Amino acid sequence: MNGILLDTSAYSAMARGNKDVLDAVQTADNIGINPIIIGELLSGFAKGSHESQNLKQLEMFLASVRCVVLPIIKESAQRYAHIHGALRKAGFPIPTNDLWIAATAMEHGLTLVTLDKHFARIPQILCRLL
Repeated sequence: MNGILLDTSAYSAMARGNKDVLDAVQTADNIGINPIIIGELLSGFAKGSHESQNLKQLEMFLASVRCVVLPIIKESAQRYAHIHGALRKAGFPIPTNDLWIAATAMEHGLTLVTLDKHFARIPQILCRLL
């Protein structure tokens, strides 16, 4: 099974027509997204001049049968703590929201599709950096 977790940067690139992200999405059996990513997207939409159009596009994406919104639960928090501790010890902190995104990918065994290079420093996840 080819499952991915699409992070905020990758979703935004996909919405702008990025071929690499579109290919990753089109070939995935299932696509995960979590509430942290949705929150980041909504925040970005609110700052832009195309909020209603972006909201409609996001709702259509979330309605896809291959897309699932993955909850943040106790197991997510345990993985967050594990990743955070390892990165802190290694001297490679990353933004808090990205820790939650990485924890979700780790919890569900999904390959994280991203444009953010700092995710590649997390050995606990599979990362497809585009």
